[in-house]
Amino acid sequence: QVQLVESGGGLVQPGRSLSLSCAASGSVFKTSTMGWYRQAPGKQRELVATVTSAGTTNYADSVKGRFTISRDNAKNTVYLQMNSLKPEDTAVYYCKIAVELSWYYAWGQGTQVTVSS
Repeated sequence: QVQLVESGGGLVQPGRSLSLSCAASGSVFKTSTMGWYRQAPGKQRELVATVTSAGTTNYADSVKGRFTISRDNAKNTVYLQMNSLKPEDTAVYYCKIAVELSWYYAWGQGTQVTVSS
């Protein structure tokens, strides 16, 4: 069973940057698609960005050009660099691991990101 531990959330002013990290336990990281999702109060959880084991990335239109997802297989860690943050980026951000060619997936516990002046 994979455990995901997110870190890096907090309060930031509009226009500033923040970086999130998600460390995974176990040995399946290298063969997994990693993703960041977010859920704002009263809204459904939505995809922010994903990166496959081959390094292919995908972004929600709302964050394209501002957010960058990356992974370090040596550290079993996925990152989300968030620049030019907006108040509408405020949400709980969740990390997800999905083992490719299998049905297994798992979620992290979430980390709060608040963008406010």
